[in-house]
Amino acid sequence: MEKQHKGTVWVPYAEIEAEQVALGVQRRILAYGENAMCVENTFETGSVGAMHHHPHTQVTYIVSGKFRFTIGDEVREVGAGDTLLKENGVEHGCVCLEEGVMLDFFSPMREDFVKEGK
Repeated sequence: MEKQHKGTVWVPYAEIEAEQVALGVQRRILAYGENAMCVENTFETGSVGAMHHHPHTQVTYIVSGKFRFTIGDEVREVGAGDTLLKENGVEHGCVCLEEGVMLDFFSPMREDFVKEGK
């Protein structure tokens, strides 16, 4: 399945191809519509989610693994079951301490994630 499944009610995981977005980091764009998007990120130990910011509110749910996150001026280690809130425009990033998976929920959806070449 291509990333262009905006508004699709059923999005089978087996049909979504992962894309490498950084060394040791893969992303799968799951269900999304105009106002919300769910994205799965898989990290290998030692991989980095570079510091960045964007005009979206983002909630991250840690499914597995351990990560050191920086959100604004605060740094914390997080693991399975933890959730994080990153408000619109707040600088954030992470280092994977133990391979794992996180789910990101964005509002509104990330147009840049579904454009060709992203």
